[in-house]
Amino acid sequence: MNTSMSRRSVIREWVFTVDHKKIGIMYGVTALFFFLLGGLAALIIRTKLLTPGPDVVSADTFNQTFTLHGTIMIFLFMIPMLTGFFGNYLIPLMIGARDMAFPRMNALSYWLFLLGGLILIISPIFGAIPDAGWTAYPPYSVRSPGAGIDLWISSLHILGISSILGAINFIVTICTMRAPGMTWNRLPLFVWSSLVTSFIQLFGIPALAGAITTLLADRHWGTVFSVPSAGGDPMLYEHLFWFYSHPAVYVMILPAMGIVSEIIPVFARKPIFGYRAVAYASVAIGFLGFFVWAHHMFVAGMKVDAGTPFEISSMVIAVPSAIKIFNWLATMWRGANVYTTPMLFVTIGFLGLFTIGGLSGVYAAAVPVDMHVHDTYFVVAHFHYVLFGGSMMGVLGGIYYWFPKVFGKKYNETLGKWIFWLYFIGTNLTFMPMHFLGLAGMPRRVYTYDPHYTLFNQIATLGAYMLAVAVLMMIYNFVHSALRGEEAGANPWGDAQTLEWTISSPPPAHNFDTIPVVTASPYEFGVSEWVKKEQHSIQ
Repeated sequence: MNTSMSRRSVIREWVFTVDHKKIGIMYGVTALFFFLLGGLAALIIRTKLLTPGPDVVSADTFNQTFTLHGTIMIFLFMIPMLTGFFGNYLIPLMIGARDMAFPRMNALSYWLFLLGGLILIISPIFGAIPDAGWTAYPPYSVRSPGAGIDLWISSLHILGISSILGAINFIVTICTMRAPGMTWNRLPLFVWSSLVTSFIQLFGIPALAGAITTLLADRHWGTVFSVPSAGGDPMLYEHLFWFYSHPAVYVMILPAMGIVSEIIPVFARKPIFGYRAVAYASVAIGFLGFFVWAHHMFVAGMKVDAGTPFEISSMVIAVPSAIKIFNWLATMWRGANVYTTPMLFVTIGFLGLFTIGGLSGVYAAAVPVDMHVHDTYFVVAHFHYVLFGGSMMGVLGGIYYWFPKVFGKKYNETLGKWIFWLYFIGTNLTFMPMHFLGLAGMPRRVYTYDPHYTLFNQIATLGAYMLAVAVLMMIYNFVHSALRGEEAGANPWGDAQTLEWTISSPPPAHNFDTIPVVTASPYEFGVSEWVKKEQHSIQ
């Protein structure tokens, strides 16, 4: 009887919770589950591409697998991990609030995310797997047989509603629930990046909803939005799709940049260099992100002169990203840098790999270059260096950094460093050869390929399996540390200064016994009292 009551109590505690921390943890666990599914799909793809011929899986299965891989990694892992997990768990703690502005809406957002994800991943059970890639371009997606594309559309609609609810919650929370004294210029940089991310989602998702609704209408209601033979234009779908989906790249990179901004000053023991430049660079990226969408369409029938403004805006948006990178490097310059596992992930990992991905993006933004490398493996290498090399390194650095706060236990540092190096090497082995494959002309999304591409494909597959080993080691490290790790204490990093480190690990249900009064920036490492007074008088 007692056991039954205890089980019901645990279920009620989590299923009906409106605590932002528990909702954040549920987002994180669910997103990691989807990550394992997306990673399994990637391994199937790479195993197939180990040899040039048609083996391992059928061509149809290959198409379905890379469709699920792309959709899961973007919509079910990276976005919900960065916004749902990190945003939910950290924002109220960092701004000195006891919860989100709308706790019940926050819970609804998570359950909609779970529902949207389940609709997508159960599609194989019904033999209705989407097969048009994560972009689902018409006209093929209009004609694709079965209910796979319909499930894909339904899933994205529900995920979109979930994201909009989450974005509204974050914006209201940050704008109205900051602790006394937390001015905009004392706001942690992760919160700045999350605020900008929320506005991108709020303004961008309706365009994606419009795109996939026209697709659904063309499939079932007799409309011809994307049917050229009846006067429609597939470009309409592409414009609407990329109006959201390119800014979505910044939804997946800005929170990761916020994580980098939190970790580097702590382990460099220096104030963040150029706080305002880093914060306002996030705003600039969010704004400019809505003016670059058509650089995905240079070869889709767009006139060259029509593409020029998008070429220029795509290059200009590299400037605020570069500002951030130079400010992070300046923060580390002559700092007392301690290369813990999270520091390795955000410096050698994020800074190194995101810079490679960003530079290849600048090249690919040029119309003549894009016309040569479009739909080749060069583009696959570019966005994986940005998202898997950049965002993912930020995610992993953030998980290691806040692991002691969430679980109250320290992780295994030695194992963490081994995992980083295995992950770093595996990432480069997997995606660096794709640059050469793309420049040599190997198209993306192909089931078979010319045998002279074999060597680079085999290296990429070897790297993918190294990544799989690193992920398994990471799971062991997290689970073992959460169960048997050393007690972490409130501030295991010694001098971390954002508000979440001022309370116990894990935090109490109500976060703060007394709402804190903020009197300083969270990055004043080694700043003299005289300088602090001067800074405070300016603010």
